[in-house]
Amino acid sequence: MENKENTASFKDFMKLLNQTKVNKGMFIAGIVLSLFGMIGSLIVPLLTQSFIDGFNTEMFTAGIAAVIIALFLVSAVLDGFAYYILAKVGQTIIMRLRELVWDKFLKLPVKYFDATKSGESVSRLVNDTAIIKNLITSHFPQVINGTLSIVGAVVILFILDWKMSLIMFIAVPISIVIILPLGRRMGKISKQLQDETASFTGTSQETLSEVRLMKSFNGEAYERKTGQKGINVLYKYGMKEAVINALLSPIMSTVMMFVIILIIAYGGLRVADGTMTIGTMVAFLLYLFQIIMPMTMFAMFFTEMNKALGATERIIKILDMDNEPDAGTLSENNVNFNSLEFENVSFGYIEDTPVLQNISFKAEPNRKIAFVGPSGSGKSTIFSLIERYYEIDAGRILIDGSDITNIPLYDLRKNIGYVAQESAIVSGTIRDNITYGLNEDEYTEEGIRQAVESSYASEFIEELDAGMDTEVGERGIKLSGGQRQRIGIARVFLKDPEILMLDEATASLDSRSERFVQEALDELMEGRTVLVIAHRLSTIINSDNIFFIENGHLTGSGSHAELMETHTMYKTFTDQQFTQDKR
Repeated sequence: MENKENTASFKDFMKLLNQTKVNKGMFIAGIVLSLFGMIGSLIVPLLTQSFIDGFNTEMFTAGIAAVIIALFLVSAVLDGFAYYILAKVGQTIIMRLRELVWDKFLKLPVKYFDATKSGESVSRLVNDTAIIKNLITSHFPQVINGTLSIVGAVVILFILDWKMSLIMFIAVPISIVIILPLGRRMGKISKQLQDETASFTGTSQETLSEVRLMKSFNGEAYERKTGQKGINVLYKYGMKEAVINALLSPIMSTVMMFVIILIIAYGGLRVADGTMTIGTMVAFLLYLFQIIMPMTMFAMFFTEMNKALGATERIIKILDMDNEPDAGTLSENNVNFNSLEFENVSFGYIEDTPVLQNISFKAEPNRKIAFVGPSGSGKSTIFSLIERYYEIDAGRILIDGSDITNIPLYDLRKNIGYVAQESAIVSGTIRDNITYGLNEDEYTEEGIRQAVESSYASEFIEELDAGMDTEVGERGIKLSGGQRQRIGIARVFLKDPEILMLDEATASLDSRSERFVQEALDELMEGRTVLVIAHRLSTIINSDNIFFIENGHLTGSGSHAELMETHTMYKTFTDQQFTQDKR
């Protein structure tokens, strides 16, 4: 994994948090409560000083004791409320930050997901935000309280005895010398750890999602070795973090102990020669402890801050990515979604490596056009371009004469029904999958019933104990391939699109189911613009127009009879398939 220096700064971190539009009033309320709590805790040492310096039995009354106890309790309660409010602010920030990242993922183009493992994206959403969450919700409230406590204590200490206070500041340069290099090192290690965590998450998710492949080919040993390698890398980076934490805490404690010893020694001499009272000495030590605890906490905060900057860098990188181009302004009412036309369209997934070159064709309502050709010739890519999963390199794609880039993505995809070779199924019930992507006001129970019957899915659904409410499992693993395909077809029936694209839609069905579903699809095709990809030529012989795609070029078009006479490769394909069917 390539490691780079952190580019995110504290300014970038605050800019990222500002995007969450946190409730500033609640944040200020937390600060104010912390301030009042701090005042209460700062008064106690002064009362202790007065009590010790002027001690006599008459002073030690129930009222004095009650005041001291009350101050402790009020201070604790205010600190508790302040911590809760600041923690809530932190949790809200993280919630909105995750919403931002999740919403961004939903808007990113398909090419991002082609190049990035899904597990890595999940790691950004969960792990990187968790690091920021740990800083914001756990350390940040403590830092706020600690900062107020230190400022107040330092002011009072200088008022009590400025000479003693100067000794205390010996710890500041020593602490900085220790914290800065360790913090920077922690930031680099954390960035590397987060990168490796994302990589391991992606690899492990990929392995577990293809567990049947692993078991079929006895891949357990290979995956065990691969997984152990990733686990060992994470362990090594984890131990590097542990070493820094192990150094930081005792070193800071030693520095603070050294300062305490110096102050006690110097303070003892001052008390002995009468230039300082015992009460002042005790109060000074009490204030010193109010400073020491936050100082140690600041050291941990600084290391966590460096870790959060690494996470910030990756999150900002995602948030700054370009969304799917969606600048269309044409209203759905201004486009009928009837004719579809490609004008000299060229496209390649990789620059200078074209997949389609100068493709031109036109599809119209009540006409069925089909695409035929060898595997990898670019047939499915045509469908991806119509859905605008990718942007073309040259040419134009028109719907009713309007460039599809002028049509909002939502309206475009709302009017397109796409049945792939293997229909995508999500976790949930059969009903969830059939109604996927539709608002509740866009379908009825009768519509669902008709879609299920038309796709010939009612046969197997009625046999299930839970019927439409049957859980299908991850990616529909509890269903057969044919059942998943029929649910996918039912989804398109319910969507009722103007443009219908079928990519071997009946490939996963048995011959009996295929016959019924094909009849249903024929009914669905009526009055629509229909595009079909077929490997079995018997399913598209009756198409109005057949386009032969070869190595990204359109090398022939016409009816089945015309292509049999004019296109050698098409005739060869047809003869081979009919020969195989006879066998």
